[in-house]
Amino acid sequence: MAVVIRSLRRAAIATVALSTLIFLIWLLPRLLNPTPPSKEERERDERWVNSSPYWLDRQACRWLSLCGVQHIRWDAPALPDSGRPSTLAALKLLALGLSEERSIANESEISAWETAPVRKGLRRKRHAPAAPDGARILEEIPDYVLAYAPLVHLYSGENFWPSDIAEHVQHVRPFGDGSLVGTKTPWHLGNLADLNVENSSVFLTSRDNVESRPAWLHSRTGVPAPFDDDGATGDEPTGEDSRQWGSLDRPQRPTDGSTWWDADRKHRPHRIARPDSFSERRRRFREKRSSLEAQRPLVGSPGRAKKPNPGGYSEAPAVLILVDKGAGILDAFWFFFYSYNLGQTVLNIRFGNHVGDWEHCMVRFQHGIPRAMFLSEHAGGKAYTWHALEKRAQKGDKPPRPVIYSAVGSHAMYASPGIHPYVLPFKLLKDITDKGPLWDPALNHYAYWYDYEVDREEGANLPGQNRTSLTPAASNPDLPTSWFHFEGYWGDDVYPLSDRRQWRLFGEYHYITGPQGPKAKRLERSKVCQTEKCIIVDSIEEGKKSAWY
Repeated sequence: MAVVIRSLRRAAIATVALSTLIFLIWLLPRLLNPTPPSKEERERDERWVNSSPYWLDRQACRWLSLCGVQHIRWDAPALPDSGRPSTLAALKLLALGLSEERSIANESEISAWETAPVRKGLRRKRHAPAAPDGARILEEIPDYVLAYAPLVHLYSGENFWPSDIAEHVQHVRPFGDGSLVGTKTPWHLGNLADLNVENSSVFLTSRDNVESRPAWLHSRTGVPAPFDDDGATGDEPTGEDSRQWGSLDRPQRPTDGSTWWDADRKHRPHRIARPDSFSERRRRFREKRSSLEAQRPLVGSPGRAKKPNPGGYSEAPAVLILVDKGAGILDAFWFFFYSYNLGQTVLNIRFGNHVGDWEHCMVRFQHGIPRAMFLSEHAGGKAYTWHALEKRAQKGDKPPRPVIYSAVGSHAMYASPGIHPYVLPFKLLKDITDKGPLWDPALNHYAYWYDYEVDREEGANLPGQNRTSLTPAASNPDLPTSWFHFEGYWGDDVYPLSDRRQWRLFGEYHYITGPQGPKAKRLERSKVCQTEKCIIVDSIEEGKKSAWY
């Protein structure tokens, strides 16, 4: 009898322990998720689980958060024929305390930004802001926006470099509900918003199997040309330079809460808008709307450079979107696009791959003076006061420019090099940045002005090519705008559980959905941050200690 009781007790303890373990496995992904799923997302997840043809797989997925374990394998960043790992990259990784298998660069690719001659590339043509009858009225980019544009250190071992959105759309096809849509139309940046009329979400899906690693995903032509200077850091301008570029004295927080870090056109306490206000521009746009010129398809960057590219030049244009918040507040959004996001590894298992990757930083100006910068990081990001950021000196009388860092694979933005853990404890999940190729997006970019109030007035029913809320800057008057109003996703939909490329462990997918475009990044925000919870840190060290989630 005693033996039976002991056996029952052990069985009960084992049952409780197993139940507790299953509950923790079920609970932890939900607690660690900074953006809890909506009801629609939960329903979609149930359909995703049911896509597996195997009963055991579905049950393990529901109760143990182990989905598609039969598919798990090493997901190499590049195919074997792309070259052996770089010795330089291995040394840098060793200095960061990482294993050599994390090195994902081709040796020739890494040496290119250090020793190779400057390549010929594509350059933007500049135009005078002429406004004849029947033409759009275009605005120049303010000088201070480019003077204080960020410099971006890409990772030395990167394998997926900056891409041109015009090139990207040539390698994808629109899918909705798993079926090809819009088959009768050749899609380009000038008509992409026409896909918004579909009855479901549209995904710009890769024509190629991404695991074959086609060349356009890597976009190696986007590697920046090397700089030829010593990379000295710089201080804020003083004397004549400070008068030219504006005083960068640290602003004091007013007692009534009204200041540059929480600004929009509806709340302008103690401020006077500049004479050429956005309301005046809106009036001009309405007058010219009926005669808006038809947009031409854009495939690749127009124009060939006749001279060698300067240091930091990339053939992949960044996207600059300027948003006037009134009363002297201007937000300059720098968007960086990559055709592929390589996820990070946890215990040598890779999570978070997706086609298409939009990252951005935003500089907030007050009467031409930079006050703060926001850096996007996965589903959120951090904001820094201007004084907190690392700077790089420029030649001549130009002010020093901020230096930021793009993480390997994920391209998340950070203010310093090194290891950046996120979400999971014990540094199980981390981004890595270093002082790799330095990218100067001011040398090659698509530039626009955006008016979010006009966008609300025009509504969702107006065709994308006829909207006036986004207009090209005078430096590139012929750029199309339809792509900006595309409401779908710039990559594949999440692969089903039945797909051999897919797995999910404890809530983290091997392949996730591609992102939406810049318009979905809250360009109308009043705060510096993308989310309402916004803390602007005063030092890089303080930023390392805090998390956006």
